[in-house]
Amino acid sequence: MVDATVHVLDRGSLECDLSYMMEGHVLGTKDEPNPDTDYSEIPVWSLVIEHPEGTILWDTGSHHDALNGHWPDALSQAFYPYDAHEHRLDDDLEAAGFGIEDIDYVFQTHLHLDHAGGLEFFDGTDVPIFVHEKEFKYAYYSAKTTEGSGAYILDDFDHDLNWEILHRDRETHFEDIEFIRLPGHTPGLTGTMIHLDDDGTVIFTGDELYQKENYEDEIALGAHLLWGKQYWFESLQLIKNLQRKHDAEVIYGHDPDQFATIQDGWGQ
Repeated sequence: MVDATVHVLDRGSLECDLSYMMEGHVLGTKDEPNPDTDYSEIPVWSLVIEHPEGTILWDTGSHHDALNGHWPDALSQAFYPYDAHEHRLDDDLEAAGFGIEDIDYVFQTHLHLDHAGGLEFFDGTDVPIFVHEKEFKYAYYSAKTTEGSGAYILDDFDHDLNWEILHRDRETHFEDIEFIRLPGHTPGLTGTMIHLDDDGTVIFTGDELYQKENYEDEIALGAHLLWGKQYWFESLQLIKNLQRKHDAEVIYGHDPDQFATIQDGWGQ
């Protein structure tokens, strides 16, 4: 167990069809072939982990100019970042009592547009940026070709960055913090398990799990945001095994109800 403090940064919200969050969430029937879309708001957030070995920024959120041309219109329409302009990374860090200069390390669960938009603030610095090799390669493959995933924006991550590439499925670079690859949403999505002195074990799943239903009911992510369904299911079972082994708290990537309960963070 480590004496660390985990702060939660509110990085704004997205508006989207919940069918992206849960496979088959809205389905037509014979009597109602065209049901109303379940359109809702989901949170975007980052963490600041004050660890004895350094201060770690966990994900960097959406780009603050998402609606001013940084995101293509099709992506803005699908995942409407209505308040991104109110959530510059440096401003959100300042509100939590930190500056960009206080960040010793950055960890990226993956490089999708709502998670990697603040990397530009580390352009030209020597701050190590942790990301999995499979994610790094898939992000560039997707952004540079017509294949892969359309949720990557090259200008989010194509900077002069000090990449610290993870190669294995499970790696520990800080005391009692383990980075765990959870393929499914993307090939290299990586979550984090932290063993805290006061609050026990917390598993941050990133976008392996968007919301409670993905975990408790084992409903897969919407097909457009699922790179590999069998991989996703295997990653889900790994999380459940870790939860049982460590009696861990499991934190989802975009659950508004859960987000409302975690904003005080851990270890504070």
